[in-house]
Amino acid sequence: MKRLFNRVNNRELKARLEESKEQRTTLSFYKYHQLEDPQAFRDDLYLKLSECGVLGRIYVANEGINGQMSVPTEQFDNFKTTLYGIHWLDGVRLNIAVEKEGKSFFKLAIKVRKKIVADGLNDETFDVTKRGKHLRAPEVNALLDDPETIVVDMRNHYESEVGYFERAIRPNVETFREALPIVEDLLQSEKDKNIVMYCTGGIRCEKASAYYLHQGFHNVFMVDGGIIEYAHQCEQQGLPNKFVGKNFVFDERLGERISEEVVAHCHQCGQPCDTHKNCANDVCHVLFIQCDECAAKMHSCCSKECADFTQLPAEEQESLKGTVEFNGTRFGKGRYRALRRSEQ
Repeated sequence: MKRLFNRVNNRELKARLEESKEQRTTLSFYKYHQLEDPQAFRDDLYLKLSECGVLGRIYVANEGINGQMSVPTEQFDNFKTTLYGIHWLDGVRLNIAVEKEGKSFFKLAIKVRKKIVADGLNDETFDVTKRGKHLRAPEVNALLDDPETIVVDMRNHYESEVGYFERAIRPNVETFREALPIVEDLLQSEKDKNIVMYCTGGIRCEKASAYYLHQGFHNVFMVDGGIIEYAHQCEQQGLPNKFVGKNFVFDERLGERISEEVVAHCHQCGQPCDTHKNCANDVCHVLFIQCDECAAKMHSCCSKECADFTQLPAEEQESLKGTVEFNGTRFGKGRYRALRRSEQ
């Protein structure tokens, strides 16, 4: 019987990825579609993608699929044939990464979820198929040139910190679920204006635009394919790129450069920097921005407390787990608080 899950530990898988010379292509896609049996679909998909050498993170739910992955470049055509062989995914747009580095995932994980994006909405209360208008790059630029246009970043604070569209409203939130009501409140008096929303690849704006139209907003637009597709279109068509900085991505890279501007700062020393990393203390693992100088000084940790902990013998670290508290929770993307909580 073929395996439906990875059985190799993450440390070994990461080491294999780093040592591999195989060329890989990073991409993402999503599709809203009613699935009667997400688990059966998930298991079948795992077998099919495993045969193509796919690595990545894919969520499957009754409402469809949301995937981010890398594919061996020499297997790309085979992967497309396999994916498009699923009738409701035939022709689905593949958002190819802006940067060519393909070492973005080290294993294949396909999970069944209640929703492909956690939004906190009751989909039965509004028509999720009545979404805002998709804008191609020339249309995006034309609307952004109008000072009356409202631009809204539907991503989280750690995403918009390193890159954003000019003049964008950037909600200070940690989740998409939080952003929806906050943006609605902010724009209550602007329901007749042109509102352009954007996110990484477009999936969050699909749901948000339908929700806001239901809430009485009249002119809701979204960047077709999100930041990734916009950047490709600008390059292909020789258009001005109005996105500055980096596009945060949810894989091992943690970001891909869209423009040369560095709009963020190191969370420890304050110098210009937009390199996200997770604290090297695996008990903390908080996401934060750190420059090379601070990384060397702090052993790639978010605080002196974490740095000191990583220098302890492995046995002592193991014995202390669960008894000490650090800056964030495991795999946290919350607020970076180390500067207030420990001496530097």
